[in-house]
Amino acid sequence: MNKKFVYTSLALALSFGAMAQDKNAIKFSAPVNKDRAYDHLSILASDEYEGRETGKKGAWMAADYIKKQFQSFGLTGPVKGGTDPYFQKVGLVTYDVTQSSLSINGKAQAAKDFIISNNSVGLSGLDLSANEVVFAGYGLTKDGYNDFDGINVEGKVVMVFSSGDPSGKAPEGQAANPRAAMQARQKLFGNLMKNKAKAILLIDVNFDKVPDYQKAAAANGRIMLKNEATAKALQKPIPYTAITISPAVANEILKVSNTSLDAVSKKISETGKPASQVINVSLAANAQKKEVEHRGENVLGFLEGSDAKLKHEVLVVTGHYDHIGLEADPNAKDKVNNGADDDGSGTTGVLMLAEAFAKAKKAGKGPKRSILFMTVVGEEKGLLGSEWYSENPVFPIANTITNLNIDMIGRGDDDRPGDNNFVYIIGSNMLSDDLDRIGKKANTDYVNIVLDEKYNNRTDPNQFYYRSDHYNFAKFGIPVIFYFNGVHKDYHQPGDEVSKIDFPMLAKRAQLVYYTAWELANGEKRPVVNKNEDGTLKTN
Repeated sequence: MNKKFVYTSLALALSFGAMAQDKNAIKFSAPVNKDRAYDHLSILASDEYEGRETGKKGAWMAADYIKKQFQSFGLTGPVKGGTDPYFQKVGLVTYDVTQSSLSINGKAQAAKDFIISNNSVGLSGLDLSANEVVFAGYGLTKDGYNDFDGINVEGKVVMVFSSGDPSGKAPEGQAANPRAAMQARQKLFGNLMKNKAKAILLIDVNFDKVPDYQKAAAANGRIMLKNEATAKALQKPIPYTAITISPAVANEILKVSNTSLDAVSKKISETGKPASQVINVSLAANAQKKEVEHRGENVLGFLEGSDAKLKHEVLVVTGHYDHIGLEADPNAKDKVNNGADDDGSGTTGVLMLAEAFAKAKKAGKGPKRSILFMTVVGEEKGLLGSEWYSENPVFPIANTITNLNIDMIGRGDDDRPGDNNFVYIIGSNMLSDDLDRIGKKANTDYVNIVLDEKYNNRTDPNQFYYRSDHYNFAKFGIPVIFYFNGVHKDYHQPGDEVSKIDFPMLAKRAQLVYYTAWELANGEKRPVVNKNEDGTLKTN
């Protein structure tokens, strides 16, 4: 796009409704521009930052970069009692399976031949033993075929194929559709649980082809917060024990009955009838679970308000700086999920706003209310960083007037081809009509971008209102606006790179957030909360 045209168009847009404009707001908006956006994003979304996965080196590098930027702007670190006032340490942990073992008739099986699922091991560990194993084919009950006919699996260890059907082939669509395969697996588990099986041995006929990194990942737990909710969840009983086994382990069991995997598979496919049987074999499986801490921090930069009566009130501007990291497959052609749009663009927006407001304050024109600029970690793991802050706020929730959250403002939406002069706003009228009015007026007075409210509802099938960090403020009754440019073919793919960012539009969307923040930070009154349609607001 022609640079002269962009700036001329913006200048014309800003000239309309001049009577409603604040000249200082316009004057200090200068750092919110496409060139500054490129400066930040070309670093944050570079290959060197390795996709900024939570708990990994790239995320730590990003946190350090953001902190140094906040410092250079003159923002202060508001965190008390930690090792760094700009870092709010987030309690991140995984619970990983360790020391797993499996033996058949006293013979230890090779570690490369089985996987004990992480979800199958509680905090007290796994200690499974049995004197018989029930082979139940494909675990199916359908169309006159019943793998459970004539056998009782209640309280037993049941061995089944992890996929496929009596024909010996995977059902149509499963091979090409991982979601269909997962749904089939869930149905299989449901069938076994309905029959009250004690444990499940899943025969993966392609086990030897599964990459080692995938096997290791199955034993590792997902990152979660070390908090009361997690503690309660970990105390819940394990619904079932699932152990994935190789054909070698399956044959070790079946040979006790003088048969083999190939033999039973052939029998089922040729006769169309089950080959279910009880095998008198001793089995023992053991595993331990270990809590592992992971480094992660929210990065906070604070700008104190200039009005003695209003500076205790805080506007929070957020974006998540984490992404999904490196491709797990070591043979991938492009190994880095750069996350330029998701959410390097939002993090860049937060940095540009922080610089603009800091310059205003240095010139004696700082906002009346205080502003907390916060980039959060762990969004991709389940909104963890913002959840941690909302439960452990540096500034009281009661004093937090609004959260403006920026998550993906650097590209367009595949559903809006050829038209990128827009931004989706989500949540603006969910809790406060005042906030909705302020945000839309800021757009009319200064920016004149199309505000698309396609996803601004709770019934959106995509559930975008619940899928970014603003929701952890909204659930405490804090009015929010979520700024978003929609999804595209590079969403969560290595193709989400800096070269595909529309920097003029990134800057324009960030300008909308800036002017909205200016109005909120300087308005006579904070937005009034006058709605609670969820009926689930929390207190803190």
